[in-house]
Amino acid sequence: MKRNLIVILVVVVALGLMAWSGYQNLQRRRAAQKAQPHVTVLDQSNQTVQQDVASDEGLPNLRGKKAPPFLLKTQDGRKVSLGEYKGKAVLINFWATWCVPCKLEMPWFVDLHKQYGAQGFEILGVDEDEAKDRGQIGKFARKIGVNYPILLGDEAVSKAYGGVEVLPTSFYVGRDGKVVEEAAGLISRDEIEANIKKALAAKD
Repeated sequence: MKRNLIVILVVVVALGLMAWSGYQNLQRRRAAQKAQPHVTVLDQSNQTVQQDVASDEGLPNLRGKKAPPFLLKTQDGRKVSLGEYKGKAVLINFWATWCVPCKLEMPWFVDLHKQYGAQGFEILGVDEDEAKDRGQIGKFARKIGVNYPILLGDEAVSKAYGGVEVLPTSFYVGRDGKVVEEAAGLISRDEIEANIKKALAAKD
């Protein structure tokens, strides 16, 4: 009995530490988002250069820049390009079937696509699974009820978007084709929705 109590205590402590670590990570991310997102320095020609602090989050600093174009295939072979969505707000989400945080946020994407789709909002899910594991993508997407295109990612696109070192990683592209927000790792539904609204507001 005493041994069982010790085991239970260890498990409770471990879970508590995991929860605390997750909370601290969330607080750090929120604090970074509330802070000024750019640090300004001057080069030798006195031109302003903005260095995005998102690099600390494993992101490629694409804010304010045109989203890198790409042409990818769906699982059934249909070709989809980012250019097809010109004039719309687009969420580009890099994910994988083995990614637990991805599974948490994808139902939110489904609901938010229903909510904002009529306003010109689209989602492109870029799968980062290895080729040998992609047979289960269709089943996975149907189970969640995915209502947006799932594209098969490749190394060139991943590299264009900074290497995508963390999953999920999302880029919010405004109607003007420029990246308005980036997110590495799981963020809250409220933050996702706020980023979508920001993308919808960015017009040509």
